[in-house]
Amino acid sequence: MKPKIVCEVFYQTITKEGKLRMPRFHTIKPNKSPSDCTINQISQSKLGPYLSKRNFNKTTEPIGNKKTEKNPIFVIQEHHSRRLHYDLRLEKDGVLKSWAIPKGIPMEKNKKRLAVETEDHPIEYSKFEGTIPKGQYGAGTVKIWDRGIFETKSWEKDVIEFFPKGQKITGKYILIRLKKGEGKNWLIFKGRD
Repeated sequence: MKPKIVCEVFYQTITKEGKLRMPRFHTIKPNKSPSDCTINQISQSKLGPYLSKRNFNKTTEPIGNKKTEKNPIFVIQEHHSRRLHYDLRLEKDGVLKSWAIPKGIPMEKNKKRLAVETEDHPIEYSKFEGTIPKGQYGAGTVKIWDRGIFETKSWEKDVIEFFPKGQKITGKYILIRLKKGEGKNWLIFKGRD
């Protein structure tokens, strides 16, 4: 059999064996040739979990992966879903690394807050504001609370130190991974400058 039709498939992740976990058909791509499709396109995608959780026919959330600013960017979004929380997103390796912070960003030193790591988001998400429809992942209203650039002091597996330059937050912030919570739970706090 020779391939003739190209379709787009969303998936949660790629297994160690190189297979797609939880694949689902999205759309036919009539303008693409089968020879344009390579396994490298799949293995390079860091947005698989993000894409697999959303139906872009129903939500206006961004799908792409474009870089617009020269310096690394951050955004904090106020997210009114089941419960109000704030989403911190830091640019790294062409995506926005993301954490949900239930009690908001600590503005004073010595206040530690839980930050739960979530899936990577596309760079365009740094400008997203709007309503995610009911029945969709993260349904609710999203507003930009603060946005800007940041400098990284260090980015290790379990510790991230960064200096955001936004309108509401500036100075040194630290994220530390906790041992509990399957590696998804972090603490965020404002450090000494």
